[in-house]
This record gives sequence, C-alpha cells and structure tokens, in this order.
Amino acid sequence: MSEPKIKLNTEWLSVCGGCHVALVDLHEKIVDVMKVIEIQRSPLLTDEKGYPPAQIGLITGSVRTDHDREVAKAMRASCDKIIAFGTCAVYGGIPGAALAHTAEDILDRVYLNNPSTDSSKGVVPNRLVPKMDAKITPLDEVIDVDLYLPGCPPHAAFIFDALMSLTKDRDPRAKEESICAKCNRLMKKTDVSQIKSVMDGMPDEDTCFLSQGYICLGSVTLNRCAAPCPQNGVVCTGCAGPMPQILTEPNRDIRTEVAARMSALTNIPPMDVVNEIEKSAKSYYAYAMASGMVRNKPTFLIEKWIEQVEKV
Repeated sequence: MSEPKIKLNTEWLSVCGGCHVALVDLHEKIVDVMKVIEIQRSPLLTDEKGYPPAQIGLITGSVRTDHDREVAKAMRASCDKIIAFGTCAVYGGIPGAALAHTAEDILDRVYLNNPSTDSSKGVVPNRLVPKMDAKITPLDEVIDVDLYLPGCPPHAAFIFDALMSLTKDRDPRAKEESICAKCNRLMKKTDVSQIKSVMDGMPDEDTCFLSQGYICLGSVTLNRCAAPCPQNGVVCTGCAGPMPQILTEPNRDIRTEVAARMSALTNIPPMDVVNEIEKSAKSYYAYAMASGMVRNKPTFLIEKWIEQVEKV
C-alpha cells in the first residue's frame, strides 16, 4: 500500500490572491506535489468551507480585519504546521504602506473624496463587510508560524522546496542570500554623480544599477524570486522583504545600506541617496513597513519623512 498523502489547507487573508495563483505555476512540478499532498481546502481550488485537520496550513495575506484574525486562528487550530506564504503574510506586504495613514483616512479617500467614485450619497460600506483594523498586521503577530516564505509571489522553485521540505521533515534549502547573488550585472566604480530616475533613458544591461546611479534594492532584499527584475532591466523594488541583518540589527537600515553601496560605486554622496529614498519612503519601504522589525526601529521615521515631502 502507498503512504497516505499529506493533507494541505490554504487560506487567504487581506491579499491580492497572486500567491495562491503561484501554487499552480509549479507547472510539471505540481505532479510531484500531488503525489504526496492532498489539497483539501483552498479558496482557489476547492469548495471546502470548513477547516478539516491537516498537517500543513498555508496562509497568504496580512491581517487587516476581524475576519482575517478569525480565520487565521482557525487555520492554526486545524493545522500541524503553518507557512506564512508570501510577503504580505510575512511582513505585511504592499498593504502595509497603509501604516502611514489611518483606516478612516483610507476609507474616506476610497469611497468619499475620490474623483473616480460617485460619493453623492456619502456612504462608506459598513454592512456585511468585516471591520477594518487600525493597522496592517503580519501573520506571526496573530498566530504562531512554523515556516516563512516571502515573495510577491515566491518563485516556483522556493514554493516546491518549501512544500517538499515539510513532507520530508527536512529544512528548506533556501539560503539567506540577496538578489545580487542571482544577478549577472557587474558592480564597478563609475564617475556617475547624480541619482537617476527609471524614466531617464535605458540603463546599460550589463552594469549594476547602483553603479549607473539607479536606486536598486537588490543588495538589501532576500532572494526568493531568482532576480527576474534586474536580469530584465528593471530595478529591484524589494518585494521579498529585507535581508535578515537589516531586520535584526538595530543600526542597519534599507536607506543607509543602499546609500553606502551606491556611494562606494559612484561619486554620489551617501546623504543624497538617503534623502532620495526618504522622499519616496512609502515605495521603498512598502513591502515590509508593517513588520514590527521595521516599524519599531528607531531609524524608521515614516511620518516625519512624509511630512517633509508634503511641505515641499
């Protein structure tokens, strides 16, 4: 007789749904997964509405509502192991940029004072919808998490390895390396003296973006994507979240780390880079600012940076 299959439950919280779609992007590898795993609950793939017992639980999205909190706890109670799947679950993700605003301000902007919305009745949805929390919360601030797999979404190779590691009771093979480890661009010293926008022409395809004056977060971002953006002419925006040392060491920060590297590769002063990142902090910190490891750093002053920009 063949071994019984591992039971898998999945759930999505406040999220776009892309990480769930990434599950079926395993292509032929999904055949290997289905040989050992039975997906018994998944909003995208099954009609199961309950939370039957399972060995593995995969949760995408951040906690933003009462409903998110309830279903996260239901998954924790029904599953032996929980994977925080995707950057939203691990760090809060793009929705975490709402940390810079109140829930009331967001609802007002979306439903009332928005040029593309008919707000003549002045109604904000409040029936049959879950109440929004005051902030976005990563999954592990609500329930215990056994495995973290950031990415927006994670690359298929990392998804496959994470699932197989749990079925075989081994550690995942994923390394703590940055995007630069998978990028073929050459870091070299240049005479560039000004920061460039991505709108300022086409960057050289063989040279590191930092060497050319483009702010790229590859050197401070954990590789869970295999670097498709810089390999195809697009700067890294940090979608897999910061490297562990930036999260855990109080005096290390995204903007200062990038500034140190860019100034070493160019003639651009470090503070020019720091100031440029602060001017667009909601973009550069968007994926991880909801995480306590970022938002509670003494160096993270999002309200101050936004106020400075709005004064200009």
